[in-house]
Amino acid sequence: MIQHQYENSELQRPCCLAKGIALAKIVYRLTQNFPPEEKFGLIAQMRRSAVSIPSNIAEGQARRTTGEFIQFISNAEGSVAELDTQLILSMELGFCDSSNAAAAFELVDELRRMLNVLRRKLSTRG
Repeated sequence: MIQHQYENSELQRPCCLAKGIALAKIVYRLTQNFPPEEKFGLIAQMRRSAVSIPSNIAEGQARRTTGEFIQFISNAEGSVAELDTQLILSMELGFCDSSNAAAAFELVDELRRMLNVLRRKLSTRG
């Protein structure tokens, strides 16, 4: 397996980035079984939300100020909330069931808590 830069960075310490990437991979696999007519609807929206989580974490880490990092962590938290809602909707529409979505919901809850803690810690630095 190719070793990526994030594996040795500070981002892995709180594991937010790694968990965000894991969640995005789960969402991609989960949405493969959705109806084809959802390709440009719920599938695209869920994948965008999922990819946005680790992307915002990484971009925030790369910024020069703590305030900017906090803003990007807040953006990631918003994407977690969006994805949570989209997972619920996909279950209610019958595109997946709770057993298929369980791993995604678990990571959503974990990321929600981790990002909240990270944002609060960064806020006390500022």
